[in-house]
Amino acid sequence: MAHLLIVDDERDIVELISRFAEHEGFTVDTANNGKEAVDLCGKNEYDLIILDIMMPEMDGFTVCKEIRKQKKTPIIMLSALGAEYDKLMGFELGIDDYVVKPFSPRELMARAKAVIARHNDGKPKQEIVIQGIRIDTLAHEVFVEGVKTELTAKEYELLLYLARNEGIALTRENILNAVWGYDYFGDDRTVDWQIKLLRGKLGKYRKCIVTLRGTGYRFDENA
Repeated sequence: MAHLLIVDDERDIVELISRFAEHEGFTVDTANNGKEAVDLCGKNEYDLIILDIMMPEMDGFTVCKEIRKQKKTPIIMLSALGAEYDKLMGFELGIDDYVVKPFSPRELMARAKAVIARHNDGKPKQEIVIQGIRIDTLAHEVFVEGVKTELTAKEYELLLYLARNEGIALTRENILNAVWGYDYFGDDRTVDWQIKLLRGKLGKYRKCIVTLRGTGYRFDENA
């Protein structure tokens, strides 16, 4: 599930975009000024930032400069300014797309999906961050609130599968096939036991692995 940050000082616009984004399955954070946006980017990893230009305290161009000092998160710049200079300025700062107000929320969502797809280029994310859990998929390491957590190979594969399918109900059969393979002859108790062991290593985030009675499990960062 892609994680969006929407930044605009007009609350009606933030609510409009948020509503459409959540309908499309995005997880959404919002900010109403540039400083708040920079602070949030320092604490969280986002798949896309939708960023207004004209804001008090810190305008969108300045926000973009600050974010680009540390991260390459894709940015769609959103503004009532349609002048060629403003578009060129945005692209020179490294934005990925530019949308002029007034806009179609559906078109904006289509552009958002296209930008994220281009950025990912079909490759799995090298790092997955969900609340205080960070999964480094290159090193096969997991950190809980910054502390490395020792997982067995199966526990790691199980956590990675759950996290990559965050928000999706997964049956025990789904999990067995994905983590143990289609030729594995174990039963549902294998999944339940491994889930129990994994939860024990996630501290307070154990609650993110939600039991779906009679079905299986769902990884939910809002649980």
